[in-house]
Amino acid sequence: MEKRPVTVRVARWSAEHPWRAIALWVVFVAVCFVGGSMAGTVEATNRDQAIGESGRADVIVGDGHFDNPAAESILITARTGALDNDAAMRAAADVRTAMQALPDVAEVADPLPSHDKSALMVRVTLKGDPDTAQDRLAPLVAATADVQQRHPDLRVEETGGPSISKAMDDTLGKDFQRAEYLSLPVTFAILIVAFGALIAAGVPVLLALSSVAAALGLSTLASHLVPSTDTTSSVILLIGMAVGVDYSLFYLRREREERARGREHLDAVEIAAETSGHAVVVSGVAVTIAMAGLFLAGDVVFSSLAIGSILVVLVAVLGSLTVLPALLSKLGRWIDRPRVPLLWRLTRPRSSMTQASSVGTQSARAGDPPQGSRVWSAILRPALRRPAATLTISVLALLALAAPALSMRLTFPGMEDLPRTTPAMQAYDRLVKAYPSNGTTHTVAVRVPAGQVDNAKAALTQLAQKAAADPLFAPLDQEPRIEVSADGRVAVLDVATPFEGRSEQARESLTRLRTQLVPQTLGAVPGAETAVGGFVAADVDYAAHVQQKLPLVMGFVLVLTFIVMAFTFRSVVVALTSIALNMLSAAASYGLVVLIFQGTWAEGILGFKSMDAVVSWLPLFLFVVLFGLSMDYHVFVVSRIREAVRRGLTTREAVAQGISGSAGVVTSAAVVMVAVFTIFATLSTIDMKQLGVGLAAAILLDATIIRAVVLPSLMTLLGDANWWAPRFMRPRPKPQHALAEGERVFLKV
Repeated sequence: MEKRPVTVRVARWSAEHPWRAIALWVVFVAVCFVGGSMAGTVEATNRDQAIGESGRADVIVGDGHFDNPAAESILITARTGALDNDAAMRAAADVRTAMQALPDVAEVADPLPSHDKSALMVRVTLKGDPDTAQDRLAPLVAATADVQQRHPDLRVEETGGPSISKAMDDTLGKDFQRAEYLSLPVTFAILIVAFGALIAAGVPVLLALSSVAAALGLSTLASHLVPSTDTTSSVILLIGMAVGVDYSLFYLRREREERARGREHLDAVEIAAETSGHAVVVSGVAVTIAMAGLFLAGDVVFSSLAIGSILVVLVAVLGSLTVLPALLSKLGRWIDRPRVPLLWRLTRPRSSMTQASSVGTQSARAGDPPQGSRVWSAILRPALRRPAATLTISVLALLALAAPALSMRLTFPGMEDLPRTTPAMQAYDRLVKAYPSNGTTHTVAVRVPAGQVDNAKAALTQLAQKAAADPLFAPLDQEPRIEVSADGRVAVLDVATPFEGRSEQARESLTRLRTQLVPQTLGAVPGAETAVGGFVAADVDYAAHVQQKLPLVMGFVLVLTFIVMAFTFRSVVVALTSIALNMLSAAASYGLVVLIFQGTWAEGILGFKSMDAVVSWLPLFLFVVLFGLSMDYHVFVVSRIREAVRRGLTTREAVAQGISGSAGVVTSAAVVMVAVFTIFATLSTIDMKQLGVGLAAAILLDATIIRAVVLPSLMTLLGDANWWAPRFMRPRPKPQHALAEGERVFLKV
């Protein structure tokens, strides 16, 4: 007898020894999570994250080991009309007295009037670790409120790095908390609708959550090799819930179908392992390849995300192949309990599917899908009867949707993109208007040999004076503040521009600094190493970095995915069409993101202020995530079509049956993903909105137009050519294993 596939052997052992398999899984998850917690996380440093000249500037500043205490600004302005200078000075004196009495305050500066005399600012420097300053703001806020109460005719308000960070943490914390609270019940509710039974709905969620827990622990261990970033855990949760639920859905729905056809429980588990389990493995490999492409970006943030994503995908695959058969075996028919009456009648597998699947030619016409789903009969009819016209129209529609991506502009979200709902941000806007030097700044960093620091300071002073006389830069509110490291090797100067960080004027000021002002001044200092950093520089450098690395990442993912798909399905054509369809889906999602976020028409609908660009990191990250997740559906659907072909059906009949048979599970999985990603689109920050809309739109397009229109019309048009492969790739003839009810198909990699 032919040796069974490894997925079948593992599933059979698991089903025959369910308590052992469940116990081993629980131990595995616990060891990973606890081990990771004990090992701790290694966070990425500025040196790890350095990109371009702005990254070099961060490294130089970091090497200076400057003591940069946290500071707040108390802004005093008139509520209406011109500012009463005497009244403002009295309020400033009260501010100084109140702040100097606080134990966490290190220094209170003299009041500084603005150039237009419309405001008065008192700068307050805090003691202690600047990273925890936002936790010690309460006394300062109370003191500011007290001064405001004593001067009701003036506006006395506090802003600064710590208060803005606290306001954003509070706002975003509530956002993410709401997203976490919503995602789990929404996922569970959709699965209840998909299965019509509570336990069946709970199993995919349980597997996904346990996979996430194990991957979080493993990722902390991996951070000792590749430093982690703040976003890694969020991406693990996002990807883990998506693939964990998907893989369980594929497996569970196939097992239920086979039981409905009259299989014994163990046989149903084996067939599910042999078919859906195989699809899960191939899908996991495809997602892993896509995520591995992020390593080529040469960016520790993307490398960290790749590690986390790959780990959670591999753990989810392992769980679906090992503990899931054990759970199905132990639960037996209890998997369909407790039933939701109406939903159960609509969603339960029907034994009549056996007849349709074993014969496949009972449709009224050869081009019609198998009976049993009027909706899918109507959806598939155009693709099966007129494939050329359907393919042309659908592809042209997707290309039209993708066209706006050609005008995509990349940028970082800046201070102007943060929500203006908090007092700290409203005060910040008034502060920058009165004191432009407190807004967008360029950081000029210079490293010099020993004994050259005085020359460097003189050159930086000259640079500041030249910049102040240039309309691209802000005038000096006070003498240039040049910081020098304790060892006299590093000097730093901030040069402000009155323009928003994403504006063309701000970019032009950066260019002038890098190409003219810095060479003209610091270029005369012997042995000086210079770099210009700051928000504008990081924005420009990172966009250039992404544009340079994106083709490399895409090429890597496409080539390796082609190889995997070609050898999985023993078909070059299937591999090429897989890549083409996923590229089409990704391009359409790019176009939709550009259409929504580079214009203003959707601002009121989604609650955002257009930044007239796409977040710099989004195209690269979106591509690999979408390419990986789209392969879930593609592998599953094409596997069902290939099964039908091997049973002797024509390609047209196999396409109809494979897509109709997989429509329920693909739709359910897609609805779960779209719902979760849509929740991210409701968050306050523009980058999360773009990510949520991009992912949700791409999955929706992929599960509807691509899988229900483009794929069937293309495969129907190609016919037997779908399965063409060179001689060395063609499978050797294998003996068929007959079963009591129909023919059993073994899918081989």
